[in-house]
Amino acid sequence: MTASPSPLRPSALALLITAVAGGAFSTAAVAAAPSSVGTPLAWFSGSGVLLLSVAAFAVTWSSCTARMRRGLISELRAELAARDGHIARMIADAARDTAAHTAERSRLADEHAAALEQLTQAHAAELEGLAAAQSASRERLAGELRRAQSGRAAAMAAAANAAGRMQALATGMLADLREMEHRHADEDVLTDLLHLDHRTAQAGRLADSIAVLTGARSGRRWAKPIVMESILRGAMGRIGGYQRVRLHSTSDAAVAGHAAEGVMHALAELLDNAANFSPPTAEVHVYVEEVPAGIIITVEDSGLVMSEVQLRRAEQAVTAESLDLAGLSGTRLGLAVVGRLARKHGLTVSFRPSARGGTGALMMLPQELISRGPAEAPAPGTAAPAPAPAIPAQAAAP
Repeated sequence: MTASPSPLRPSALALLITAVAGGAFSTAAVAAAPSSVGTPLAWFSGSGVLLLSVAAFAVTWSSCTARMRRGLISELRAELAARDGHIARMIADAARDTAAHTAERSRLADEHAAALEQLTQAHAAELEGLAAAQSASRERLAGELRRAQSGRAAAMAAAANAAGRMQALATGMLADLREMEHRHADEDVLTDLLHLDHRTAQAGRLADSIAVLTGARSGRRWAKPIVMESILRGAMGRIGGYQRVRLHSTSDAAVAGHAAEGVMHALAELLDNAANFSPPTAEVHVYVEEVPAGIIITVEDSGLVMSEVQLRRAEQAVTAESLDLAGLSGTRLGLAVVGRLARKHGLTVSFRPSARGGTGALMMLPQELISRGPAEAPAPGTAAPAPAPAIPAQAAAP
C-alpha cells in the first residue's frame, strides 16, 4: 500500500490564498468607504474574511481527505483481492496436502496394524512360553518350599521332642539329687550334690529355652501363686554366676502359678546375660518395685555400657514377632527366649543404661499376673512336674 499525501498542505494553501485575497478586498473596501462606516465595515469585512478562510480550509481539507480515502479504499480492495487469491491458492494447496497426508496416514496405519498384529502374535506366543515356564518354576518352588517346610517342621518337632526328653531327664535328675541331699549328712558329699544340683538346673534351663524356641510346653506347672522371693531365688539358681547376684526386694506379692515358670525363666536369662557381660568380680543387683500397672523387676550390672544402637537391637530381639533360629547365638538366644515368654505372658521388657555404669534390664509384670492371696514356695524334691531348682547353700544369703 502506497503512502497518501497529507491534506494539510493544500488546505493551508487555500486558507492562505483566501485570507490574502479577502484581506486585500476588505482593505480596499474600507479605504473607499466613508469614514463614518469605516470601522464597522472593517470589523464586518475582517470577520467575513476569517469565516471565508476557515470555510476554504475546511472545504479543501474535506476534498483532499475524501480523495485520499477513495485512493485508500481502492488500494485496500486491490490488496484484499490479492489476498483472497493467495488464500484460495493456499486452500487448494492445503487440500492437496491433506489428501496426500490422508493417503499416507492410511497406508502407514495399515502397515502399523499389520506390524502390530505380528508383534501381538509373537508376544502372545512368548507369553504362553513364559507362563508355562513360570508355572513349572512355581510348581518346582512350591515343591521345594513344601519339602523345606516339612523338613523345618520335622526338625522343630525333633528339637521339641529332644527338649522335652531333656526336661524330663533334668527334672528326674534334680529330684534324685534332692533326695540324695536329704539322705547324706556328710558336708563334702552334700557340697558335691549341691554343685551337681546347680549344674543340672542350668542344663534344665537350656532344655527349657530350646522348648520355648521350638514351641514345646514347659514341664513345670504350679496350681497356686508363687511368692516373689521364690521367683527371684529360683531364677538365681539357674545361672552360673548366682553368687554375684544381690536381691533387693521387700515385696510380698506372688506370681500366678500358670505364669510363674515363664517369669522365672525370663528373669534367669536376664540375670545370666548380666552376669556374663560383667567383670568376674562385679555384682548384679535385682530390684523389685510395685507400681500401679504391676511389678517392675530391674536387673542392673556394671559391665559394658550398651550404645543406643545396641539398646535398640536388644529391644528388637525381645519384641520381634518372627524368629530366625539360624541366626541366634549367645546373648541373642537368651533375648529371643525372653521375647517368646514376654509375648506369651504379657510381660514388657526394656533396656536402659544402668546407674552402676553398665546396662539395666526392666521387666514389668502386669497386674493380671500378680496375686495377693495365699501363695506357696515350690517344695524341692517333688515329682514331675517339678518346681524350680533349689538354690545352693552359698546363694541362700548372698
